[in-house]
Amino acid sequence: MITCQQITSLVTAYLEGHLSPWNRLRFQLHLGICRHCRRYLRQMRTTIATLGRLPPDPVPQPVMDELLARFRSWNPR
Repeated sequence: MITCQQITSLVTAYLEGHLSPWNRLRFQLHLGICRHCRRYLRQMRTTIATLGRLPPDPVPQPVMDELLARFRSWNPR
């Protein structure tokens, strides 16, 4: 049986579809009996969805100018 602590370390792999079929089944079985882990999974999904809707921060112009200058002068020796 998977523990609650293991759920927290496996949740990213679960959401990204990277668990083996056996571990995915064990993960889902634990969710079936643990309301706390179901809540944690819902919170993670909400967090991911919310962060995915945030606009990217613009790069300040002085930083962009410095980066472009460094790229232009880069020498791959």
